[in-house]
This record gives sequence, C-alpha cells and structure tokens, in this order.
Amino acid sequence: MIVDLPREGRTSARPLSSVPEPAAGRPGRPLPAWPLYALFAIYPVWWALGMTSIIWGAAAVPMAWLLMRRRRIKVPPGFGIWVLFLIWAAAGAASLGLVAPGTMPDSGGFLGFAQRIVLYTAATVMFLYIGNLTEEQMPLRKLARLLGLLGIVTVIGGVLGVLFPEASFTSPVEMLLPKSFTGSKWVQDMVHPGLAQVQDVLGTTSNARPKAPFEYTNIWGNNLVVLMVWVFVGWWSTGSRGAKWAVAVLAVVAAIPTVYSLNRAMWLGIVIAVLYVAFRLMMQGRLFVLGALALGLIVGMLVFALSPLSTMVKARAEHGHSDNIRSTLALRSWEAAVSSPVLGYGSGRALRGSPSSIAIGRTPSCEQCGNSTVGSTGQLWLLLISNGFVGTALFFGFFLHSLWRYRHDRTAYGIGGSLVVLLSFWFSTAYTSAGSPLSLTFVSLALLWRSDQARRRQEDG
Repeated sequence: MIVDLPREGRTSARPLSSVPEPAAGRPGRPLPAWPLYALFAIYPVWWALGMTSIIWGAAAVPMAWLLMRRRRIKVPPGFGIWVLFLIWAAAGAASLGLVAPGTMPDSGGFLGFAQRIVLYTAATVMFLYIGNLTEEQMPLRKLARLLGLLGIVTVIGGVLGVLFPEASFTSPVEMLLPKSFTGSKWVQDMVHPGLAQVQDVLGTTSNARPKAPFEYTNIWGNNLVVLMVWVFVGWWSTGSRGAKWAVAVLAVVAAIPTVYSLNRAMWLGIVIAVLYVAFRLMMQGRLFVLGALALGLIVGMLVFALSPLSTMVKARAEHGHSDNIRSTLALRSWEAAVSSPVLGYGSGRALRGSPSSIAIGRTPSCEQCGNSTVGSTGQLWLLLISNGFVGTALFFGFFLHSLWRYRHDRTAYGIGGSLVVLLSFWFSTAYTSAGSPLSLTFVSLALLWRSDQARRRQEDG
C-alpha cells in the first residue's frame, strides 16, 4: 500500500461560501458514498434497533474493506501523530492489571479498554474514507447536509425527550441478548432506546434531560452543537432564502431542549461557537454579516430573558450538584497520570469510596453510591488515567496540528471544521468522546481536509 501525503504550501484566502472543485483524478479504485448514507441518513433506524453505540464501529467495517482494496490511500499531514496515539493507547493493555492511586483493585476491565480502541480505530477509518472520496463521489456540500440531517433528527429527539421524558422501549438487539448481559446498567444504556434521562439535577424535582437519538444527555448536547454547525454550513451559507429561514426556525426550536438538557458545558460550547464565528467573520471584513449576527443574538437574548427558560438556567447555575464529584475524579485522574506519566493505566478505574469518604461505596441497594469511574467525566481526564501525559499529548497534539494546518481556510467548510475541532478541546473537559462525538469530530476534520485538498489543487492549476 502506498500512502500519499498532500503537498505543503501556503493557502490563499477564499470567500466564506466558495469551495473550488477538486481535480477529477482517482487514485486507485473509486470509493462509493453509500456507507455514509447508510450511517447518517437512516441513523434513527439504528437507534431504534438498539445499535446506537455499535453502529459507529460497524459502519467502519465496509469502509475499511473498501479502503484496503485501493492501491493508494492518501493521509493528511500530521497523521503520524494520530497513529502514534493509537499505538500508545493499544500499549495501555499492559497496564490494565495495575492499581491507580485512590482507586479500587481489579477495576480496570479489558472490555471497556477494547471498546475504546475499536471506537478510536473506527473514527480513524471514517476519517480516511471521507478524505479519499472525490468531489464527484461525495460533494462537500452534500456531506455537510448529511450531517445537518442528523442534526435535525437530534433536535427532534430533544423536543420529544422534553415532551415524553419517560418514553423508552425494548430494542431488537436487547431482545437478542441474554438477561445476564442486559442486567448491566452499562449495557442497558447502550441497547435500550429512550427519549430522555430523568434525573434530580435542580434539587427539588426530577428533570427530563433529552438524549435521543444517543445514549446519554451529555453526548446529545455535545453532538447537537457539532451537528448544528453543519446545519448552518450546509443550508445557511449556501442555501436559498427559504433554507435560511428554516435554519433560523430550527435554531429557535433547538433552544428549548438545549435549556432543558441542563448541560452547562453545552451552553458554554454554544457561546464559544458564536464568538469563534464572529471572530472569523471580523477577520474577513464581513461586517454586514457580523452585524446581522449580533442583532440576532440581541433579539434572541431578549426573548430568552422574558421566557420561562431563563428560570431553568438560573436554577441550574445555583445547583452544581455534580461539581464535587467532577473535581474529585479530575484530581484522581491527574494523580494517576503523575504516578504513571508515560503509559498510564490503560483504562478508567473505580474510585475508592466517594468524594465524602473512602468508606462509602456502591451496594446492591444503592448502585449510585460511591465507586464512580475515574475518567468518566471528560475525555481529558480519561486520557490522563488511561494513557498518561504522553498519550494525552499525542491525542491533543494531532488536533492542534490540524487547527494550525488549516487556519487559513476561509471557506464555510474551513470555518465549520475548525470550529468543531476547537470545540472538541472544550468538551473534553466535561464529556468523554469515544464513540459518536469522536466520530463526528473526525468526519468534520475530514471535511476540513477535503476542503484544503480542493484549494491546493486549484492553486496548482
């Protein structure tokens, strides 16, 4: 197999919505676009079947097979950093038997480790597959709209989660699995579709936090922000006036489940997204668009302040019920990285006791008491305990390299892709990304890479 590296060169500025056509050459056998349609266009079907967690790995199988049939596979600059991370993460298997500071012995399971390696690999395959597609095989605009379609589904799932929080059902996959297997809460979360997580977050009542069509409300929040980026890129930046109005209505509707989710990291992620887009528009001198954005924000904030939703935001700010456990788990992750800075411990670990006392642990009558998983409160903390400082640096180093590499891309795809990569750093402090969030980040990065390839081909004539 021959690996082609795109040539280095200075990129030139392009208007926000212009995306040049790439050259027609096809290195090796052409790749079909159907695996992407099978994943994104009918994603609600996979959710209903109970395959939300496994479809990302399953979708990568035909992509890997089709890639291996080609004579040449292109990889982007800096890809070697990511390959080193994959090797480092796999090498963590040697540390699974070790006990991390402040954690329970024998709590580093191989199953979770293996699942994470599979998901890392699946996201990598998806990234390479999209990057090796030509504009004729899968236009960037069509791929952005395919992601946007999943964004629309996510908004609908969020609204339904607010309206029918208790709704759930037994999936076909759940029916096929043995009862001893589905009795695990971890497995239940993966194969039992539901519209929301009902939790006591505000201290007085149970709150419906939407999650459909994903496993958890935190994943829902992470993915919604990412997918709405591509809704705007696919339909707002190059769409008709009617498409722009539809996107505006969708954004207003999305605000309702966004507030009900009570996801503070998601709320701040939206602020980061708006500020980043405003900065990029200002750097391009697009003052009219920037002014329209500012006006829309002012109107939106006024409407929000006068609505009942503002009460929920204030209440959430006053009830940081998870802050104590998050800070405790983050500290344990850091201590684990200090004690094993090179290789880490291969996976997360069960906390010894609880933030209140090492004597408080999980019991059959109280499954939520103590023994929380160190590394479960953010990708950053998971990397620190699982892969040490070296693995963590390799993981984020690849995305930092990508941000720097594509910093001059002024197309809608360049700004959207860079924004998603930037958001991944913020979300890593609160959400774990292995699975759909990481796959969507890599799909976004592939769009960014494809856009860069197209511009370079045009510059080369």
